[in-house]
Amino acid sequence: MIKVENLIKSFGDDKILNNLNLNVNRGSVHGLLGPNGCGKTTLIKTLMGIYKQDNGSIKINGEEVLDNSLLKNQIMYIPDELYFFNQYSVDDYAKFYSKIYPSFNKARYIKLKEVFDNIDTSKRVVKFSKGMQKQVAIWLGMCIMPKVIILDEPIDGLDPVVRKKVYNAIFQDVSERKTTVLISSHNLRELEGICDTVSILHEGKIIVENSIEDIKDSIFKIQVAWKDKVPNELLENIKILSKSKTGSIYLLIVKEDKEEALAKLKQTSPLILDIIPLTLEEIFIYELGGKGYEIKNILI
Repeated sequence: MIKVENLIKSFGDDKILNNLNLNVNRGSVHGLLGPNGCGKTTLIKTLMGIYKQDNGSIKINGEEVLDNSLLKNQIMYIPDELYFFNQYSVDDYAKFYSKIYPSFNKARYIKLKEVFDNIDTSKRVVKFSKGMQKQVAIWLGMCIMPKVIILDEPIDGLDPVVRKKVYNAIFQDVSERKTTVLISSHNLRELEGICDTVSILHEGKIIVENSIEDIKDSIFKIQVAWKDKVPNELLENIKILSKSKTGSIYLLIVKEDKEEALAKLKQTSPLILDIIPLTLEEIFIYELGGKGYEIKNILI
């Protein structure tokens, strides 16, 4: 559904996106992760045709995005920083949206009032808190019956109850209409519970792109101890991202096929050998650990 190939975007002498490739399948919920300044928002704005790429291809549903107004009518985009007309109420915006989006569903707008029941639709949106403004943007966006939903820090400012309401509404579209969702967020714990696949962006490139399940199978923590000498020669044949020791027990963060790593370790007749799953947040930290991110003092 979303396919980006060899994307390059620069601002002056700063190359923000450098031959970036991204694939998001139809009907999936895809998380876009990365440290501050890695290019996430630039990527999203280029995806939306707000920025023009210097080179490379961006296609959504097989069509080029730039200057494609018909395609953009099918995309719900919620940026981190919102803008609203000064005098418009929520109801005014609903009328405005119904004029500019042919697919705007008035029945859904009325139905979603039950979900966003804390919002007075007669009041000016600029008077609302940031969290309430974000609810309004999501509410109106859902009413255009989008085929693609792109969210940049969507839950910022939302309380847990509202977050659940928002995600329930989005997931209903994913389930019933095969809507494709791309979410950029720093809340990795929440993304872990809602995404099928994730990409990690670092210095303008995607360094990891896979399903959460497969990523967890390829990066994991091993707790191991031996009776006598530590088999250092064997450990050199295992791709270890991090190694620490507590008493006689070693904690290894391993990036390798899980079965192969276990087979190698079992050859050493360890006293203890356990696999401990990593969270998405931990995986993110260790993936970037060798790329200029300091992780030695992070307690896992």
